[in-house]
Amino acid sequence: MGGACSRKPERDSEDSPCRGLSRRFCKSGSLKWWTSSFAYPSVDFHLRKGDCPSLLELCIKKINEQFLFQQDIDRYNSFSMLPRDISQQIFNKLVCSQRLTSVSLEAFRDCALQDLDLGEYAGVNDSWMDVISSQGSSLLSVDLSGSDVTDFGLSYLKYCENLLSLNLNYCDQISDHGLECISGLSNLTSLSLRRNDSISAQGMSILSGLVNLVKLDLERCPGIHGGLVHIQGLTKLQSLNIKWCNCITDSDMKPLSELVCLESLEISCSKVTNFGISFLKGLQKLSLLNLEGCLVTAACLDSLADLPLLSNLNLNRCNITDDGCEKFSRLENLKVLNLGFNDITDACLAHLKAVLTKLESLNLDSCRIGDEGLINLAGHRQLKCLVLSDTEVGDTGLHHLSEFKNLRSLEICGGGLTDAGVKNIRALSCLMCLNLSQNCNLTDKSLESISGLTRLISLNVSNSRITNSGLQHLRTLKNLRSLTLESCKVTAYDIKKLRSTHLPNLVSFRPE
Repeated sequence: MGGACSRKPERDSEDSPCRGLSRRFCKSGSLKWWTSSFAYPSVDFHLRKGDCPSLLELCIKKINEQFLFQQDIDRYNSFSMLPRDISQQIFNKLVCSQRLTSVSLEAFRDCALQDLDLGEYAGVNDSWMDVISSQGSSLLSVDLSGSDVTDFGLSYLKYCENLLSLNLNYCDQISDHGLECISGLSNLTSLSLRRNDSISAQGMSILSGLVNLVKLDLERCPGIHGGLVHIQGLTKLQSLNIKWCNCITDSDMKPLSELVCLESLEISCSKVTNFGISFLKGLQKLSLLNLEGCLVTAACLDSLADLPLLSNLNLNRCNITDDGCEKFSRLENLKVLNLGFNDITDACLAHLKAVLTKLESLNLDSCRIGDEGLINLAGHRQLKCLVLSDTEVGDTGLHHLSEFKNLRSLEICGGGLTDAGVKNIRALSCLMCLNLSQNCNLTDKSLESISGLTRLISLNVSNSRITNSGLQHLRTLKNLRSLTLESCKVTAYDIKKLRSTHLPNLVSFRPE
């Protein structure tokens, strides 16, 4: 379909943005469900009228004006005589502007920098590691994601004994030997090793000494089956990501029962079954569990009911059917529930009606949910995000949504909506994101119906019958930042004209 809805990226895709000059841009990490990255943005110099800048701000501003945006940065041999705060700002500016090179890097030797965010930065290799390690005990965080650093280069970090955070995502040349090089960094609280084919179960034994780890990311590491036994002693661990490791089986789940502080666990797209989930019953602090694509059924809810703090559950693309869905009623603390791409019907929603009153986000993408099923959601006043794309919901069903006064995000792509159904959305005054793409019968009248949703930030009505004439109804949406009208009878010229006269905050639009 032209102007396809962006809600359904390929399952193997990763949607985190990266720096434009990186030759490894395709490796950027994903944030589909509960991921995070290491980011230390530089502080820009902005002052409100009447404010007095600090001496440090004045100094940084002067340095920026003097040479950061000139071509003679390589003439400076060393910044080590400057206060660390200033050196750090200079380093951040050079990285942000893509002007840090192996030559200019040398000027930062022995500057006692704390944070080196070089993730996806082109040209980083072992030759950079000597200067990086020269920061010594001051260095607290390093991101080398997507670099050409090898096991040898990683050995330099042994001198940085106070390192707290290390990100080695997509570092293809780091193996078990590289892990040995960081085994002495006992102060590490965060370690990320995404998409590494060389790390084995035996190599994971080295991680057992990192007793202060709070966060461990092993996403897409296909060789770690049997290795989780080595981390069962990491009792401070709060977050573990082993999703997209299709080698993981039920036997790998048993060691996790010892991780008593675990709050977040992602094991999607593995071979784990209901039996494996039973080992998680003792994780009393677990609040987030991602089981997307696992071989589980509704029977796993018996084990999950023993997790008192479970509030975020992803069962997308599992084997959930109506059979056993009554067990959802035992998960009273759920706030986020993803049931997309499961063979469930309105009968399942009946079990959510009276009990899951704390729900804030519900995903029913591509389920066999119809108009009558939405009656069961009418009492969920806390609901802020609802996905009903590719379901059987039509105009009648939207009427049941009129009492969701706190709803912030609504997605109904690929359905059979008409202008009459969209009228029921007018009362959802808190909506900020609205996606109605792939509803080919919608016309300009639908834009008129939503013209009163003045809090809208994002609007997508692609592949519909919207025309240039209908754009006039969007003049009231002063907060709109993203507008997508692909495969409509709308031109980029008219959208630009609308932006210049009525939508000053619009920064992204299609067609463009």
